[in-house]
Amino acid sequence: MHLFRLDASIRTTGSVSRALADTAEQAWLAEHHDAVVTRRDLGVQPLPADAWSSLARAAVDPGAPPADEARELVDRLGAELLAADAFLFAVPLYNWNLPAQVKNWIDLIVLHPRLGLHGDQPLAGKPAVLALSRGGGYGPGTPKEGWDHVTPYLRRVFGEVWGLDLHVAEAELTLAEVTPAMEPLRGLAAQSLRSGHEQAAAHGVRVAELIRV
Repeated sequence: MHLFRLDASIRTTGSVSRALADTAEQAWLAEHHDAVVTRRDLGVQPLPADAWSSLARAAVDPGAPPADEARELVDRLGAELLAADAFLFAVPLYNWNLPAQVKNWIDLIVLHPRLGLHGDQPLAGKPAVLALSRGGGYGPGTPKEGWDHVTPYLRRVFGEVWGLDLHVAEAELTLAEVTPAMEPLRGLAAQSLRSGHEQAAAHGVRVAELIRV
């Protein structure tokens, strides 16, 4: 069995998205002891920021410089996904949107001939866990309702463009402990974190079961 894990937080310690993903991974590995885990950490090692633009320029401008290195990068990124049986994505919300390094990764993957918009959806039906963390609250009735632009976008890309069987674990209000103005929300934050880890553990087991089936 082969699990692909993507991390995106710029924090290597104290990251909630990483912690949720750890919980899901541990639950998954408990079911598949000899599994291979391929890791890509965009928070620690972001991809070249000019790779997508060089490829896009080469596609529309015959006089543009060749983009061989960027093309090879797309092939490597695609191969990591194509080799996996299951997926684990850990993504925090930054400034109400995707971390730039995740958007860059997705934009490059979409240029892959099989994984892009005109590909044959080779990942369709494979199970995935999406571990999300949000510093504030974005649910119905909150002041920032509708400001979470990460969750619907990733559901669209992972679930519809790539066809993954997506299971979401999420924790909100993660900044409550370090933000004085959010002190009244700390109880809700702790509850959301507990729920997020429970979801992550359950999804890790479920994804393992789906592969076994």
